[in-house]
Amino acid sequence: MSKTKVKIINKSGNPLPEYATEGSAGMDLRADLKEAIVLKPMERQIVPTGLFIELPQGYEAQVRPRSGVALKQGITCLNSPETVDSDYRGEVKVILINLSLEEQSIQPGDRIAQMIVAPVEQIKWKPVDAINATGRNEGGFGHTGKS
Repeated sequence: MSKTKVKIINKSGNPLPEYATEGSAGMDLRADLKEAIVLKPMERQIVPTGLFIELPQGYEAQVRPRSGVALKQGITCLNSPETVDSDYRGEVKVILINLSLEEQSIQPGDRIAQMIVAPVEQIKWKPVDAINATGRNEGGFGHTGKS
């Protein structure tokens, strides 16, 4: 399988993000910190990664929580999934929040989130007076009653 090459600058001391297994969709992002930070319960902070990427037009990166960090520490990403647009050239940073009842520390190099790079298509709106009906129509937010 051919893989799209994406330019990256790594200003951190951490290795480049990589896929952990052959079937992985996401690559772990690591905290680029000089020293540990502590997140108090319900506290949020922006954590740098030291990574700068140049996505090709027609691609986006999404930053998402890591399930292990969420389960073990109660830390998750706000603004999730965070979208990194193809024309953004700043540092990739992660907004983390501690949803646990205890202080949680993040050490330099900790895996704090995962990033998925995927194609995205831009659309063009076509204003109309009506749209096609479906079996669902306006039902949303749990309308099926199914768990």
